Amino acid sequence: MCLAVPMKLLSREGDRGIVEMGGVRRNVVLTLTPDAAVGEFVIVHAGYALEVLDERAAAETLALLRDLGGDVER
Repeated sequence: MCLAVPMKLLSREGDRGIVEMGGVRRNVVLTLTPDAAVGEFVIVHAGYALEVLDERAAAETLALLRDLGGDVER
């Protein structure tokens, strides 16, 4: 089973960016979310940002992951 998770976009250069969740940073491809801005949350799966997510929805999803025993921070 695969899981897409919300991560905060820290920086971007063209169609590439760096996202973070729980102190873990990853490089992502942003071609599917061309309007994603630094500081916003994106749903990330397999190295691709799939969708921009508002902060409230990101917080709810991260809380659910914590409740399931995931080691995530906001």
